[in-house]
Amino acid sequence: MESAHPSRGAVRFGVFEVDLRAGELRKRGVKIKLQDQPFQILQILLERSGEVVTREEIRGRIWPADTFVDFDQGLNNAIKRLRESLGDSPDNPRFIETVPRHGYRFIGNLGVTSGQIKSLAVLPLENLSRDPEQEYFAEGLTEALITTLAKIGELRVVSRTSAMQYKGVHKALREIARELEADAIVEGTVLRVGRRVRITAQLIDAPNETHLWAESYERDLRDVLTLQAEVAHAIARQIQIKLTPQEQAHFADVHPVNPEAYEARPAATCLTTRSAHARFSFASREKSQCPVGP
Repeated sequence: MESAHPSRGAVRFGVFEVDLRAGELRKRGVKIKLQDQPFQILQILLERSGEVVTREEIRGRIWPADTFVDFDQGLNNAIKRLRESLGDSPDNPRFIETVPRHGYRFIGNLGVTSGQIKSLAVLPLENLSRDPEQEYFAEGLTEALITTLAKIGELRVVSRTSAMQYKGVHKALREIARELEADAIVEGTVLRVGRRVRITAQLIDAPNETHLWAESYERDLRDVLTLQAEVAHAIARQIQIKLTPQEQAHFADVHPVNPEAYEARPAATCLTTRSAHARFSFASREKSQCPVGP
């Protein structure tokens, strides 16, 4: 079984996440109350994932020789509480397996969690409409998302130029992340029907190719800036980066755009040649401000 190096900080299995530094167990992001001894046992089992940890080894780690306690009863109770917290069963275990007359073994699949994400790449959003005229819109949203995330000081975001090279490229996400030196990948789709826009985005732990988060958003076209800001904010929450007041203000400072600016091809040309926020801000201005080509 591939090790996720749980001693480094945090690991995920199933819907659970264990933050070893904070000493917390979470289920779908919600902290679960777990007493100290059951948590210590879980930590020991995670450190030796896939291996049998004997009862004596656990005793040596948690109950020192000078501790006067009924060890068997204490261990059995701690294992019982741990299984209850995980919704696990001794008869049909998903995580904690009892090895008769020996000890216990963690049998779940481990993955490194978003707690270690310091860099990410936003891959080009896929245009689900299949309308070539809408490609500029999908590219514009991709760049806007990159630009917004890049304003988060604690996060390194791969540049648009580098990310756009992977448009239509079919490679394993692990390989793409390695080439871009990113801990995580954001990918998704965009569908525009009339003046409605739907974005589906997902955050993927690149080394393990496991999904950390996914969500769909649908808004009126005039609220497209709000939409991409919501996506960026959700990603920041998922990777547990604390936003500064200035960054929070940036997410909140969005304005409606003019849907009419998207209807003409000259506007499309203008949108694809400006920076992300400039291009979307342009849509709230008069179309005459965009130079019209031949």
